[in-house]
Amino acid sequence: MSDKFNPRRFGAMLVKESLQIVRDPSTLLIAFVLPMLLLFMFGYGVNFDTPRSRIGLSLQDNSEAAKSLAGSFQSSRWFDVVETGAVSQLSSEMVAGRIRGIIVIPHGFGRQVAWGSGDIQVLTDGSMPNTASFIGAYAEGLRATWAGARAGDRGTTRPPPIRTAARFWFNPELKSRYFLVPGSIAAVMTIVGTLLTSLVIAREWERGTLEAIMATPVGMIELIATKVVPYFLLALVSMTLCSVLAITVFGVPFRGSPLALLVISSTFLFPALGQGLWISAATKNQFVASQVALVSGLLPTLLLSGFIFEINSMPKPIQAITYLVPSRYLIPQMQTVFIAGDDWSLFLPNMVMLIGFGFLFFFLAVRATKRRIA
Repeated sequence: MSDKFNPRRFGAMLVKESLQIVRDPSTLLIAFVLPMLLLFMFGYGVNFDTPRSRIGLSLQDNSEAAKSLAGSFQSSRWFDVVETGAVSQLSSEMVAGRIRGIIVIPHGFGRQVAWGSGDIQVLTDGSMPNTASFIGAYAEGLRATWAGARAGDRGTTRPPPIRTAARFWFNPELKSRYFLVPGSIAAVMTIVGTLLTSLVIAREWERGTLEAIMATPVGMIELIATKVVPYFLLALVSMTLCSVLAITVFGVPFRGSPLALLVISSTFLFPALGQGLWISAATKNQFVASQVALVSGLLPTLLLSGFIFEINSMPKPIQAITYLVPSRYLIPQMQTVFIAGDDWSLFLPNMVMLIGFGFLFFFLAVRATKRRIA
């Protein structure tokens, strides 16, 4: 193999690799169909928003105050009161999973309200901790709102000395889709960048065409570049298509600039492509390469990058491992450029880390390729 770069030879090799991609239906399916399925799954199938919770209501007091509070629960936007009756009856409904909580308005509630208090009991299904926490918080908030409105109607309240006004920046409606969909685009680039490129050199070995390439004067730089450039462009096209769908179909706001999105994506593809080539050169087998790419590329992106699970909530040893996951440095950039805008003070440090990973993976890929070809 020659170490001298020849533009004409490089162009011919580039055309050959591009035609090979076009002629391979599995590559196009992974590059375009699989990303669409992933995007729709996270856009519609995965939802961390809290819907109306199905609850039961046990009204054990016949006072006007108890009935008024019960009416507040029945008309609440947060609760869907599907059952009423005794606690023993409602508990069997909760065990069966038909309701997720029970609100108990106990005997003597009216007297307690007349004395200035008034407690209720909230029973929740602890097998679903998040839903249980939401039901408890919403029930207490509804009771407090009802108590404040009732006291105001009777003229017994004093204006609070301090008022708290909660405002949610960037995502006022707290829609989980706004951070899940940009994160899924990162997973798409991992699939195209790492999974597909993990097959390229291994495919050449299995088909016996790498020996023919070895007999030509193609250089190492040309060989690596012809394997990278087509998949780099393919990943950018897939990313652009997913971004357009995210904005038009899923309604995710895009407050940044297309230039920032392009730079962020290109920077991430540098280590993603390098990792795929390293895996391909080291394994020499398409099946093994694809499994290694999934375990080392896609799974860490889904589990250890902060895409779905908060990194700060992970155990300290796992948090340390996340620093070795390149997509950890991509997810904050993608979410920021979509829902907040361009913030280069956040982008640049993460880009530096991604470029460092890229040089490392390409160095390993070149060494592994030389060792196998020499």
